Amino acid sequence: MLKTLGQNLQKAENYIIAICFIVMSLAAFAQVVNRNLIGASISWFDELARYCMVYLTLLATEGGLRDGSQICITAVTDKCPPVLRRILQIIVKVIIICFSFMIFYTSFTIIGTQLRSGQVSAGLGIPMVIPYAILPVAFGLITVVQIIVLAMLIKSPLKPTENKSKEA
Repeated sequence: MLKTLGQNLQKAENYIIAICFIVMSLAAFAQVVNRNLIGASISWFDELARYCMVYLTLLATEGGLRDGSQICITAVTDKCPPVLRRILQIIVKVIIICFSFMIFYTSFTIIGTQLRSGQVSAGLGIPMVIPYAILPVAFGLITVVQIIVLAMLIKSPLKPTENKSKEA
């Protein structure tokens, strides 16, 4: 069940990332064409590209954390025995979950402030709550997916260490 939920979240996430990338690319291209060929600068193209980039980046952060493709330093953990390595991995996941949950929780303060202020973006004229909405969405996703990854990590059997004769 957890694995299916994780896969469904990943599909939805990938779909949103793809849409954001396409819209960001088209908006940036249109801005360049407008500026260089037509001689007019349309500010909302730049703003749309920027907001899409923020959405794309925060959603892709979750993907990197989920599949382990983010940059990490493993010099210490690679030398640890499997049990200690597993404990360290669990500690790292718990720290990520706690941090993500705190950002998720505090982002509602920002959303509330934006709702009360009624502020709109300069170029698009959309309520600023829309760009800021990515904070609870992305960090909520990170929290949920990292909890799923942690549960799967705890349930999975320990892998035996690689044969040390390869290093010789």
